[in-house]
Amino acid sequence: MKKEKKVVDFTNGPILGPMMKFMLPVLAALAIQSLYGAVDLLIVGQFGEALHVSGVAMGSQPVFSLTAIVTAIAMGTTIMLGQYIGEGKRKHAGDVIGTSIITFAVLAVILTVILFTCAKPLLMLLQTPEEALAQGTIYVRICSIGMIFTVAYNIIGSVFRGIGDSKTPLITVSIACIVNIAGDLLLVGVFGMAAAGAAIATIFAQAVSVVVSLLIVKKRGLPFSFDKSNLKFQGAICKRIFRLGLPLAAQELVVTASFMILAAVANTLGLIESAAVGVGGRLILFIMLVPSAFLQSLSAIVAHNVGARKLKRAKKALFHAIWTSLAFATIMYFIAGLHGTWITRFFTTDPEVMEAAALYLRSYAIDTFLTSFLFCFIGYFNGCGRTGITMIQGFLGVAIRVPVAFLMRSLPNTNLFFIGLATPISTVFQIALCVIYFLVTNKKLKEQYDSEFNPELLKEIEIED
Repeated sequence: MKKEKKVVDFTNGPILGPMMKFMLPVLAALAIQSLYGAVDLLIVGQFGEALHVSGVAMGSQPVFSLTAIVTAIAMGTTIMLGQYIGEGKRKHAGDVIGTSIITFAVLAVILTVILFTCAKPLLMLLQTPEEALAQGTIYVRICSIGMIFTVAYNIIGSVFRGIGDSKTPLITVSIACIVNIAGDLLLVGVFGMAAAGAAIATIFAQAVSVVVSLLIVKKRGLPFSFDKSNLKFQGAICKRIFRLGLPLAAQELVVTASFMILAAVANTLGLIESAAVGVGGRLILFIMLVPSAFLQSLSAIVAHNVGARKLKRAKKALFHAIWTSLAFATIMYFIAGLHGTWITRFFTTDPEVMEAAALYLRSYAIDTFLTSFLFCFIGYFNGCGRTGITMIQGFLGVAIRVPVAFLMRSLPNTNLFFIGLATPISTVFQIALCVIYFLVTNKKLKEQYDSEFNPELLKEIEIED
């Protein structure tokens, strides 16, 4: 891969404009990816019964959880690429990609075995209603077979974000979404394959996306040299990827596990609530899109500036991201918090499921304002390479969220609104921890990454052509 494209420069000039230019394609890609994931549930809901909806909803949770863990570990690749590009060490960037390919290929095989063999026990652990257990098991096992494409799909996205390219992932996920919709309509709508058809359509769409991504890379090139010589395992690089990514993966694991527990708590209320949590969970991905987009964008932008020893500029990006995210949160709250039934009707024709899902969304809508702060802080810390605090705040959130959920479940005449409140309550404590860490470590971060504070840092950067 000798052809090289121009690298995006986040380290000079205005901040807000380039950040928004980078973030908006990330936001669009996340929106389409959420739609991509929601299409399975939407079409199954239109052509199937409550047990099919519950089966796909519950089956997608362990698949999504493991995928999220892979994406979290891959953040190590994003951070390393961003910091090397910021430092001007482009030769090292090719080695990072080569090692990442080998590392995550092995990880994909391991995840395939875990998902296929543990599909039913995982769903039983989630308290999946017995009527929906068979459908959920089929969905998980078919998705496990295509895990290699799922992992590749997410790793390629992390590479693009690391080099400052947010448009290519948007193109590839758009293609995948179109393929997935067509596949669902054919296999679920025409052939009535329910969960099995939805799973097949999903993995086929991801395979198409991977192929398209590789063709785009081959045609456009990368902002540094990459060829067969880079395609080798380097222990030092792999160690650093995991050192950066594993805390994020641990955080993702416990957080997703806590949301599975919330789903399990809700499932004890009955089949309607189980289906409603599945619908609500899909919609929550949509209402959290903006803070999620800023998290991913800031991780890359801050990493570039940390590599260039411009911490002051990285902080400005953080504050710009927070107030911009808050503006979007107002819109999300209006849609999900005040008019939840407007959107739940797109995923189910059952009025009881529709109303229960709207209740669940109402409590989560409060969290849209809170995550505008939390997710931006996480993106900032990730870009600085301080992923340990990300893990700690995630553990704190779980330690509060799960007991509160059980407490809400024990209330007389409880419903999904009260169970959902566990999330914004925990987010308040997570924000407090992040703010304290930000203030306490400010001077130390300046000494390490701010050339304005410590000009000697510039001598550490060796530009490599």
